[in-house]
Amino acid sequence: MKEILVTGAGGFIGSHLCETLVREGYNVRAMIRYNSGNCWGWLDVSPYRKKIEVVSGDIRNYDSVKSSVEGVDTIFHLAALIGIPYSYQTPESYVDTNVKGALNILQAARELKVKKVVCASTSEIYGTAQFIPISEEHAINPQSPYAASKAAADFMALSFYRSFGTPVTIVRPFNTFGPRQSARAIIPTIITQVLGGSKSVKLGFVDSIRDFTFINDTVRGFIAAGESGNTIGEVVNIGSNSEIKIRSLVELIAKLSGKNITIVTENLRKRPDQSEVKRLKADISKAKKLLNWVPKYTLESGLQETIKWFRDLKNLTKYKTEIYNV
Repeated sequence: MKEILVTGAGGFIGSHLCETLVREGYNVRAMIRYNSGNCWGWLDVSPYRKKIEVVSGDIRNYDSVKSSVEGVDTIFHLAALIGIPYSYQTPESYVDTNVKGALNILQAARELKVKKVVCASTSEIYGTAQFIPISEEHAINPQSPYAASKAAADFMALSFYRSFGTPVTIVRPFNTFGPRQSARAIIPTIITQVLGGSKSVKLGFVDSIRDFTFINDTVRGFIAAGESGNTIGEVVNIGSNSEIKIRSLVELIAKLSGKNITIVTENLRKRPDQSEVKRLKADISKAKKLLNWVPKYTLESGLQETIKWFRDLKNLTKYKTEIYNV
């Protein structure tokens, strides 16, 4: 890897990935969705913003994708709509962004002969675990329009590898968390309510079980997948190989924050019953074998870093803790 394009670069994982790549000496081009305010998302406040080439475009438009891809040898494709509740309301937009966006990246990579395309997947496409831990051989069972769109994008990527030899690798993270994450995710939802002064935390289903991975570990996994010569045509899980029930997660965050917190269940925040993914836990043996990757952060150490970031008022005040936004 020398010249790198990151799509979705202004988002949570994308901004951390860009910064780490810059620190490691790569030339980074960041594709940001065009907007009239010239907002670059989290890259606006990045200490590395002057070292990153930012291009505006729309992942749904082939012309802007192709122009963004020209001259790079490696693509990290992270641009996506990610909110699960919102995918119930507007599934078509998830197909346009997540499926067509992936197709545009793959078409451009094929045409311009890019050396490596690393596509960001999600553990949500497995659905509720049929066996534990979940390996890459687990059945694909999307339980939401979001998960279905990401599964379709994965299959599109693999079809390009098998049909045209496009050098594709799929990285499948399990519930990444850390500074800058959207309140659409469970950990920022809990932390922002706790640090915002609430004595209760409003949540949906709290008996589901998840495998949480700190952002620094996830980013290392992406970069290792991009650098490795062993991953073309492969799907690789990135997770902690541990699990925790959401109810217990609330208790742990309350303890680390020094707060006494009760849980209030709101039906508005619950997924439809058959759409709720009840349990996820990653088998990371393939990542160990192909990438020589293992997580360095425990859940507790990652939460400590995350809570520390949210305690800074200039960060916390960016979040509207009193509003549930799908």
